[in-house]
Amino acid sequence: MRIGDTGRVLAVCTVHAELPVPGRVGRTAIDKRPVTGRIRAERLGLDGDHVCNTRDHGGIHQAVYGYADEDAAAWSAELGRELAPGWFGENLRVTGLLLSDAVVGARCTIGDALFEVSAPRVPCATFGHWSGERQWVRRFTLQANTGCYFRVLTEGAVGAGDPVEFVHVPEHGITVRDVLTGADPHRLERLLIAEPSLSDDIRAQVARHVKRGKGPVTAGNDPEAEAIR
Repeated sequence: MRIGDTGRVLAVCTVHAELPVPGRVGRTAIDKRPVTGRIRAERLGLDGDHVCNTRDHGGIHQAVYGYADEDAAAWSAELGRELAPGWFGENLRVTGLLLSDAVVGARCTIGDALFEVSAPRVPCATFGHWSGERQWVRRFTLQANTGCYFRVLTEGAVGAGDPVEFVHVPEHGITVRDVLTGADPHRLERLLIAEPSLSDDIRAQVARHVKRGKGPVTAGNDPEAEAIR
C-alpha cells in the first residue's frame, strides 16, 4: 500500500440490533446494517454504533472496523451465499483497497475524517456463532483476510460513496496481516519501536510472535494469552 492509493466506501454500517449469544457477555452488537446519509466518526466509533463486550472490543484502537468488498466477495463465493455490507461486523465496506494488507500506522482520509490503521481484526467465538459456519474462527484466521481496525485521528462525517485516500504510509511496511500471522517475528519486533501509539493488545500479540520465533520478548502484557478470543 502506498501514499495516494484510493478506494471508495460502499456502505457505512452501524448496529441494527443486539443479539443474544453464549458466553460471559451474553449479547453482541455484531449485527451491523448499512445506514443512509452521513454519520459522524468520533474518537470511540461511529455515531449510533456500539459494542457489548467492552473488555475485548471497542476503544480508541478499535473505533472503526473496515472490510474490503473484494474479500467479502471471495468468502461469498466460497460459502455460496451473499454476505451483505455489515455481515462481517464491519462499519465500513470498502472497494478498491485490500485492507488486510494495510500498513499499521497508515493514515487515510474518508469524508471529513482522518483515520489511522491500528490493528487486524482477531476473530472471536461470537463471530463464529454469528456466522453459522463450522470452524469459522479457524478458517477466517488462516485465510488472514481479516480487514483492519482504525483509530479516528480527526472526527468528521463519513458516508457511502466517499473516497478513501491514503495520505501517509510508514516506511516500516508492516501490515495488519503481518501482525495477525506473525510470519516474520524479528521484523515484527521493529514495529514496537516504529509505532509508539500501538495498543497494549497489539504489543502483546507481537510479543507472542517474537517468543514463538525464539527472539527476545521486549514488550507485551501477557505473552501466554490466547491470540484468538
